[in-house]
Amino acid sequence: MLYYRFLFLYAVIVAIVLVVALSYPTKESATGPQGIQGIQGTQGTQGIQGVQGIQGSAGQSFTILGSYADRTAFDAAVLAGELDAFESVGNAFILLSDGSVMTWRTLNGGEWFDAGDIRGPQGPQGSQGIQGPQGVQGIQGVKGDTGPQGSNYGLYAQLIDSTTIVNTTTESSLIGSGLGGLTVPANAFVRGDSYVGTLGGTLSCRNGVTLRIKVKAGSVILLDSGPQTMPVASQDVWSLVINFTIRQIGGAGTASIVTLGNFTYVKQANGSNEGFGFNVVNSTTFSTLVSNTLDVTLTWGAAHPDNSIFTDIFVLSKVY
Repeated sequence: MLYYRFLFLYAVIVAIVLVVALSYPTKESATGPQGIQGIQGTQGTQGIQGVQGIQGSAGQSFTILGSYADRTAFDAAVLAGELDAFESVGNAFILLSDGSVMTWRTLNGGEWFDAGDIRGPQGPQGSQGIQGPQGVQGIQGVKGDTGPQGSNYGLYAQLIDSTTIVNTTTESSLIGSGLGGLTVPANAFVRGDSYVGTLGGTLSCRNGVTLRIKVKAGSVILLDSGPQTMPVASQDVWSLVINFTIRQIGGAGTASIVTLGNFTYVKQANGSNEGFGFNVVNSTTFSTLVSNTLDVTLTWGAAHPDNSIFTDIFVLSKVY
């Protein structure tokens, strides 16, 4: 029995020695390979919310005192000293170009600074509203003043037959009385002014007699047909168309006017048209610096009761 106890005690001692020896590796022992990484653990739960911080102090308010077109205009006003009286905290000016607010602060010894845009971003366009009811008709306005006269208008209209020029060699007017005027005041002409006059009536004359037509501005002759030999006529219808244009204004020698005349008559015997034309540019005796009154005259080359003419229509108009 004692023998078996001795064996058991011996075995225990050997086991203890082996365990101690194995726990202290020798110098020649090698490091084993690294093991594989373990799987990731599950995420932990969210922590609880922290407590709310204390409220901050109120921002600085300001009062908008006026506006400037842009920053350049504002800086120019500052340099000029226009804003010296407003250098106080809370005073501000708005820049119309972008909505920025320039306000005063005490930093850096006092300065104006850009506090940002006072306008928020533009919102989306709203939908169109419904049409409102029609308003009541307003009262009629007062009548306006008469407008200036246009460039084309009538100047004269004959209403009564002219005096018949008969059995005389005296130069006489072919124009009868009417409405309007035949006088242009001094300095009233301008370059390009243009006029047309149309006269008409009846004439009778002996064969071979001459007639001479002149267009005048006062005593200045604008147009002269010279003596024109006529065939026999008896109550023939005649017409004279005259055109004038002011080429240059000024005194005599500077002013210039061109005048064109076209005289025609219809022979009652056979219905044929006859006549003559004449054209003159006056750049020597015509003047726009004085008053000019229009007249159209006729002179017979011989006095005879059969030589007669009168005008029953004459209209003068400004056409330019």
